[in-house]
Amino acid sequence: MAPSYMRDPLLHFLPFRLNTDDSTTGQVDWLETSNAHIFKVNVPGMNKDDIKIQVEDGHVLHIKGEGKKEEDKTEGMWHCMERGRGGFSRQFILPEDIKMDHIKAQVENGVLTIIAPKDSNPKTRVRNINISSKL
Repeated sequence: MAPSYMRDPLLHFLPFRLNTDDSTTGQVDWLETSNAHIFKVNVPGMNKDDIKIQVEDGHVLHIKGEGKKEEDKTEGMWHCMERGRGGFSRQFILPEDIKMDHIKAQVENGVLTIIAPKDSNPKTRVRNINISSKL
């Protein structure tokens, strides 16, 4: 089965795409500077072991986090228990000028920062298409 972002060909024309599953989505800021793309993701209560970052199919940045439920041994009746259970999943289609092998990430004070440096000499991929009289 094709990855979810390939099911709708129009999504390739957007700079990024949100997952449409039922998970809680981490809030993201995406800044482009002259030498890098910088992503900042809210990940309150998560550490680096709770977060997974991958580049899929060449240029799809996939960020996934899974919150952990606190073990509670307190006796009594909870009226509300929302903290520490949510997760998120975000995907972004990266531009072609990224140095994929140089992407770095760190998490500090509930914010995940991902730096994707730009390649100053991006390789343009040109493919000639032969024209025939019949298809």
